[in-house]
Amino acid sequence: THNSRRSHLSQLWAATAAWSLGLDYVRPFSGGTEATAFNPRAVAAVERAGFQVQKPEGSNPMVAVSFTKDHEAERCWSKRYDDPANPQKDFCAVMTCSEADKNCPIVFGALDRFSLPYRDPKEADGTPEEAARYDERCLQIAAEMWYVMQQSAQ
Repeated sequence: THNSRRSHLSQLWAATAAWSLGLDYVRPFSGGTEATAFNPRAVAAVERAGFQVQKPEGSNPMVAVSFTKDHEAERCWSKRYDDPANPQKDFCAVMTCSEADKNCPIVFGALDRFSLPYRDPKEADGTPEEAARYDERCLQIAAEMWYVMQQSAQ
């Protein structure tokens, strides 16, 4: 709901998988019910996963994340789902948070809506398991986005 962790991980892995599979018609975006910032712990997890990250300063900076030099960097910043940077119609909404899934039964403009909730790695913030939990969620989302994109390619 805060567009800070799971939805960004989903955007990045969906973009990576779609590009790798030649799905040029797939353009992932992220958005929540409120804007905060792309959480630095989630940013660190994508760096550990091998993405190249450019992090400007600021309270909600636009983070450029690259998975290959042959594709334009994904622009990640926290925003509401209805932000003008996101499509306003003819898109599929994927809910990655059970709270958002419950509180947003209708996403206006969406052709379809899917629930694919993930446990929030935030629950490990400040603990010795923090990095491992973020990496675990990052890899889980990676595997599932690859599966979804492979199914879309068929």
